[in-house]
Amino acid sequence: MIEEVYHINFPVSDLKRAIAFYEDVLGLKKTGEWPNYATFDVGGVQFGLQPHGKLEIFLTVDNIDKAYKELKEKGVTFLSEPKDEHWGARAATFVDPEGNKFTIETFTK
Repeated sequence: MIEEVYHINFPVSDLKRAIAFYEDVLGLKKTGEWPNYATFDVGGVQFGLQPHGKLEIFLTVDNIDKAYKELKEKGVTFLSEPKDEHWGARAATFVDPEGNKFTIETFTK
């Protein structure tokens, strides 16, 4: 069902300082930067840095609607139903028993 970790969002208190660390100290390739967000490629996994955000892990699945149904039937608590997103995916968000946030997504063509 789950194919890969696609993207991880990390909360940061200072975006410029975090960008400098990931780019200059760790040597990661920055793939995008906006006033309130930046992304880095880490071996095919995207790291997103977001001021005052929350940790969130994005997982790709082969069929979002099927995965949503199966996980919901197993008692997974979803915060949102599958919906088309502006970044080109159909996605739904759930939390694990500890409250950690995950988004499962299938990219549309």
